[in-house]
Amino acid sequence: MYQPPHFRDDTRTAQHGLIRALPLGLLVTGGPKGLMANPVPFLLDEAGSQGTLRAHLARANPQWQALAEAAECLVVFQGPQGYVTPAWYASKREHGRVVPTWNYATVHVWGRPRVIEDTGWLRRQIADLTNLREAPRAAPWAVDDAPAPFVAAQLRAIVGIEIPITRIEGKWKMSQNRPEADRAGVIAGMRTEGETILAAMVADRSGS
Repeated sequence: MYQPPHFRDDTRTAQHGLIRALPLGLLVTGGPKGLMANPVPFLLDEAGSQGTLRAHLARANPQWQALAEAAECLVVFQGPQGYVTPAWYASKREHGRVVPTWNYATVHVWGRPRVIEDTGWLRRQIADLTNLREAPRAAPWAVDDAPAPFVAAQLRAIVGIEIPITRIEGKWKMSQNRPEADRAGVIAGMRTEGETILAAMVADRSGS
């Protein structure tokens, strides 16, 4: 990933925080048939030196076979993003030498995938993923709420994926390269247009 120093973030807290907040990652593999990519919800464990991703795919999805043969795969997690108009910049009024851009946050993860077909592992995977997403609900749904034969059939229709992280990069492009007055204009403009989350991220990265 192209990484100007002012946008790079190597802190595990920020990288893992984005993955956990927005866990739908784009799983990318390459093989004899070319590149393949699928959006997949991931769980992040702290196991390993940099953490481990866990997920599952439909057995009918041919990507799991590409993963079984892959020496490495890439998972891209995309955070908040949005257009930045030059109209927000104080420097537009000063000299006019400004152009539009895009602010965004992203984390890229690399690792050697392992395909898992163990029923116990798969059962834990879907239970952990379900419990995590259902926990905030007033009446959480649980895997055990479904009939046991149905759950067993569903488990036979999926395969597990485990990716110990060997490399991870985080990038928060949040107007850090602009003068303070321009950053203030971006924050105010985004708040006016209802982009409050992105505005808060620009403010956080600006120390504002």
